[in-house]
Amino acid sequence: MKKKSGLIVAFLATVSATAVHAQDTAQDAAQEGALGGDIIVTSQKFEQKLRDVPITITAVTQEQMKRIGVDDLDELSNYVPGLNIQEQSANNPGIVIRGITSDSGSAQQAARVTLYYNGVDISRSRGAYQAIYDVDRIEVVKGPQATLFGTASTIGAVSILSARPKPGVSGELTAGYGNYNAYLVGGHLNVGNDVIAARVAGEWKKRDGYVENLSPTQDDLYAQNQLGLRASLRYTPTPALTVDLIGTYDRQRNSGTPFISKRFATVQGPGNPFGAANLSGSPFSKQVLGKDKLGLTRDVYDVNLTARYDLGDGWSFTTVNGYRSFDSLEVFDADGSAAWWLEFAEGAYGSQISHESRFAYVGDHVRTSFGWNVFHENNRQEVPFSTEEGIYLQCAAAVVPGLACISPTGVVTAAQATSILTKGAATQIPYSSIFTNKGINDQYSMFGEVTWMPVDALEVTAGIRALIEQRKSGYVSVAPNSVLSKAPLIPGQVTTKGTLWSQDSFQAFLPRFNVLYRLNDAVNLYATISKGRRSPVVNQTATSTGIIPEETVWNYEGGVKLSSGMFAGSLGVYYQKYRNFQISRTVTDANDPSGRPVGSSVTESAGTAGNLGFEAEGQLRPTNWLTVFANGGYIDGGIDKTKANGIYAGNRFRLQPRLQWAAGFTVDAPLGNGMRVFATPSVTYRSKIYFEIPNKEAISQEKVTLINVKAGMSFAEGRYEIAGFVRNAANEKYLLDAGNTGGGFNDPTYIPGEPRFYGLQLTGRF
Repeated sequence: MKKKSGLIVAFLATVSATAVHAQDTAQDAAQEGALGGDIIVTSQKFEQKLRDVPITITAVTQEQMKRIGVDDLDELSNYVPGLNIQEQSANNPGIVIRGITSDSGSAQQAARVTLYYNGVDISRSRGAYQAIYDVDRIEVVKGPQATLFGTASTIGAVSILSARPKPGVSGELTAGYGNYNAYLVGGHLNVGNDVIAARVAGEWKKRDGYVENLSPTQDDLYAQNQLGLRASLRYTPTPALTVDLIGTYDRQRNSGTPFISKRFATVQGPGNPFGAANLSGSPFSKQVLGKDKLGLTRDVYDVNLTARYDLGDGWSFTTVNGYRSFDSLEVFDADGSAAWWLEFAEGAYGSQISHESRFAYVGDHVRTSFGWNVFHENNRQEVPFSTEEGIYLQCAAAVVPGLACISPTGVVTAAQATSILTKGAATQIPYSSIFTNKGINDQYSMFGEVTWMPVDALEVTAGIRALIEQRKSGYVSVAPNSVLSKAPLIPGQVTTKGTLWSQDSFQAFLPRFNVLYRLNDAVNLYATISKGRRSPVVNQTATSTGIIPEETVWNYEGGVKLSSGMFAGSLGVYYQKYRNFQISRTVTDANDPSGRPVGSSVTESAGTAGNLGFEAEGQLRPTNWLTVFANGGYIDGGIDKTKANGIYAGNRFRLQPRLQWAAGFTVDAPLGNGMRVFATPSVTYRSKIYFEIPNKEAISQEKVTLINVKAGMSFAEGRYEIAGFVRNAANEKYLLDAGNTGGGFNDPTYIPGEPRFYGLQLTGRF
């Protein structure tokens, strides 16, 4: 394995080139497909050539995503080294940069990875998912960047920038159909002039579930019904002033997540994550959990107001203001079987308000920016629970000797338990409880940095963010005593007298230092040192409170960026050192020191950890009709193997592959008479990952290789297009996630990844 990894590293380092194209203004559109110095990005809040940015960054445009057949963030991450996005559901995305995951649903915890939408932090997990239709580009910045993206960018940031209105009249409409009865309708309309312009865009995706559900009361699982709408207005009364107003609505009405148990059989045989499921939910689902059926109901509203004013003499002022609210309810069957045992829902509700103002100056030898940020969020996570007492006790603790929870033929034999335990006095005793965690958080920060350019070949940057945050956490639960057990059924759960609150305030200083050296016109060298921080947790439970210390990381990085002729590339090497690495795990013991009930998630410090790795990207364009691309990343990291780190010592990070790479090529050739043929076959690879810490072989996924193709023809100089696509062409079976809530009750569940998807799309443009 080491030899193979070494060969891949050597190959990528040799053929490394940037697969990045980015555009920020209308004139940059003409540069799409150009290499090296013509690529423009704005991650450092200035328009810069990609090779002049002294940090590791990948940028992907909408046009690139269309070429390779990507239409969602989790698909995009397969082509970005160091990035993995696991979409268990739109309500629970896991965003991973360099093996560090940000996916906690608790309102009391902070994110590690910043997800930005049009310059505003949307990192709160249950409100973070964002459809990526009609975007200008997506920039993925690796490493802590506190002066650029705020305190949630502990380890990096994903910045989504939507397409802005522009002068003229133009539009696009795409309609598609695929297997699993999949429909797609999307597009945009743009009208305007040099002073005022408007753009309306949207996308609707609907697909049947790809996991058969044997339950007569529930739908097939992982069906999709998603709608996104966006309206944008750009006002430019003078060349010095530009104002953008953007409103976005995102909606999901998806069917249930396929949490499938290997422990319990169905009528089709032993439990199989890649076979049919039998998730029956609760007969009291509407009254207790809030919805009749398993699935997700989610609505997200976002408003953004950005204004930029050119003050003259190299100075400018930019203000970015945002409001976002989300309201989601997901009902799920956590036991992965037909038993009325672990039936849960998660309701996540919250709002965020953000304001940032930044002054910037660009001169011949100095570039600087400074400003302030205010961020407020108010969130809560509600978890109601429904079960039948006898089934719960029998499946969890086998209180009736010789009686199975579920028989080998899929019969819920535990349904007899209540009658046996009450000697026929009752056949069913419904039980329900609920616990809620709350978070009200405020952050105030000032930031500034300066870049000194003593000569054209050298740039030296130093910056710092100073912040104060106030974190307030609440917890309330209602857990009645069981009729049969005379205590709350979920161990550790108790009823509180109203909401219990705790609060505290914290301060921090987060610096970054960068150096860029232009070796010649084709090669730039860079180095960076930066500090990242995940906020402390004010941990309030039903029985205790405490502070989980802040997680900090120092990032040391260096690399080279190359652009010459038909070839462009980058290679970066980094080392990261963590202190108080925060772990989110599932509680499995009623006497857990966290005080959380069994089955809930808890965050605590695992001690020290480290990461050593590299990332390389590449593009080769030998002719104007052929582009070859490759990228890859390698990580050797995890919790330090020291006695002080206890049960976590030596464990790899959750969702962290050692090796990840992607490669492919694009053919885009003219046929004459305004016709072109195009095709992009690609392969993505990810090595073994663990789904939990502490690592367990049973809760892991071996290497995954996916083959994807998009191909078609365009007519009338690109005005019309017909394209076909296939994702996971080999129909490889792999796990998307494992463990989950059921794991806390010694019943881990497994979620299958996407099967082969294929379809046809028609596009018209004017």
